[in-house]
Amino acid sequence: MTLLQIMPDDAPDSVLLRTRDDDVIAQALREQSVDFAKWPLHPRVTPRTTSEDLLAAYRHEIDELCARQGLRLVDVARLHPEEGTQWQERAAGARSAFLEEHRHGEDEVRFFAHGTGCFYLHLDDRVYAVVCEAGDLLSVPAGTRHWFDMGPIPDFAAIRFFEKEDGWVGDFTEEPVAAGFPRLDALLEAG
Repeated sequence: MTLLQIMPDDAPDSVLLRTRDDDVIAQALREQSVDFAKWPLHPRVTPRTTSEDLLAAYRHEIDELCARQGLRLVDVARLHPEEGTQWQERAAGARSAFLEEHRHGEDEVRFFAHGTGCFYLHLDDRVYAVVCEAGDLLSVPAGTRHWFDMGPIPDFAAIRFFEKEDGWVGDFTEEPVAAGFPRLDALLEAG
């Protein structure tokens, strides 16, 4: 289930709200101009579904969202555990690439078709940790300071939406705030 945990940005151990209630999550994020929605899961989508088949399975939802929000480019970001040290090194590199606070010049729109990942949204003086799971659609406004954790053993497939080719490029703030907050695995272990 999706999880939202809100913490002061200067006190990561202090939990202001922790909920798995989708309606409460949507309302709390909407108050911060962040869109959260659920898409139905397609039963034929598995961790091994190809990116092409994944996009085909969600073609109707993708086309509707792109038309509504003026999004032009769509792709799939995915990692699935494999054997060997090469995969472990690739996964560790991918995880560390987005663990620092950054922002984008356009909205960051992601749909999780499989697996789990956590967006940490630094909004005013609070951090909203949003653990997204299969079926979750999250749209983070352009310029929002945030970071992303895919966990120590990344296993997810997310459809990404962009306005421009370089829409995914991050502008890193070089602030150390992200280092003090619990990672995805710690959030999930907390119950």
